[in-house]
Amino acid sequence: MTVPEILEILAQGKALTDQQADFMFGKLMEGELTEGQTGALLMGIRAKGEDSTDLAAGVRAVVTHARKIPGYDGERSEPVIDTCGTGGDGQCSFNNSTAVSLFLADMGYTVAKHGNRALSSSCGSADALEALGIPLEQTPEEAAAGLDKYNFAFLFAPAYHPAFKFVMPVRQQLGIRTLFNFMGPLTNPARPSHQLIGVGDPERLHLMGETLLLTGVKRALIFSGAGGFDELTTWGVNRGYVIKDGVMEKIAVDPASLGFEAHRPEDVVVNGKDDAVEKLKAILAGDGPAAMMDMVALNLAGCLHLLDEGSLAECAAKARDVVKNGLQKGIPYVG
Repeated sequence: MTVPEILEILAQGKALTDQQADFMFGKLMEGELTEGQTGALLMGIRAKGEDSTDLAAGVRAVVTHARKIPGYDGERSEPVIDTCGTGGDGQCSFNNSTAVSLFLADMGYTVAKHGNRALSSSCGSADALEALGIPLEQTPEEAAAGLDKYNFAFLFAPAYHPAFKFVMPVRQQLGIRTLFNFMGPLTNPARPSHQLIGVGDPERLHLMGETLLLTGVKRALIFSGAGGFDELTTWGVNRGYVIKDGVMEKIAVDPASLGFEAHRPEDVVVNGKDDAVEKLKAILAGDGPAAMMDMVALNLAGCLHLLDEGSLAECAAKARDVVKNGLQKGIPYVG
C-alpha cells in the first residue's frame, strides 16, 4: 500500500482498515508524510467521520513513539490510574481532576497524571500543578522515581510526545478540530490500567469507549457530565460507559442517589489562573467551596469504585470523608 492510495480511499469517503490506518499514522509519527499529506489525512478522516479504527491506530502510533516510563508498561500487577479528561468543554471550571489525582496519591494509589497547559480552561492541570510546586518536565526516569516515592507523577504531554512536532504545525494551520483532539486521555505513556475519562461531547462517548477497548485498558469509567461537562457533576445524571476486562456497558451515575446536594454549574467556575490555584489549595486542605468539594468527592468516588473499593454508594461515603479531611501527607514533591 502507498500513501496516495490510502488518501484516495479517504477522498472517496470510505473507512480505512486497521492495517491502512496503522500504516498512515505510523508514517505520520515517523515524520514521513509531507504537510500536504498530513493535512489530507486529518481532513479526510474528519470528513468521512472518525471511527475507533482511526483513533486506535492514532493512539498506537503516538504511544509507540512516546518517551517510555521505566517499569510502567501497562503490565504492572498493582493498578496505575489516570484522571485525564478530554478538556475542551469551555466551562472554565476549577481543576477537579487534578485535585482528585492528588487525593488518590495521598491515599496510596499510583497516579500517572497525563496533561497539558490550559487550552480552553482558566487553568490547565500543568498550570495548576506547577503553581503548587510539582515539577512538570521530568525525565522518564525522574517520573518513575516520583511514582515510586510519592505515588504521583505529572507527565507533561509535550515532553513525552516528541513526534507531535510532525503534526502540530498542520493542526494549527487547519484551525479545526481533528482526531488528535480526542487523543489526550488515551495516550498516557505510563499506560495506566485504570482511567476516569470525562468527555464534554456526549456524541463521542462510544467512540472513546471502543478505542479504549482496542488499546488495552483494564478498567475505565468514561462519561459525559450533565450540562456538557467533562467531569462527573452533582447537578444532574452523568451518562457513559464502564469498561471492565474487555467488556463495555452503559452506566448512569446519579449524584442525588449517592447523597450529593444538587449544586449549580456556576458554583464550580473560577475566574482565571490565580483563582483556580487558590481554590485548589483550599480544596486540598479540606476547606474549599462546598460545590467544588462535593464535585471532587463524586469523581474520587468514581475512581475508588474502579479500584474495587466497593459500590458507588460506599465509595461516595468514603470519598466525602477523605476530601473533608484534606491531604494527609501534603502535596507530593513539596516540603
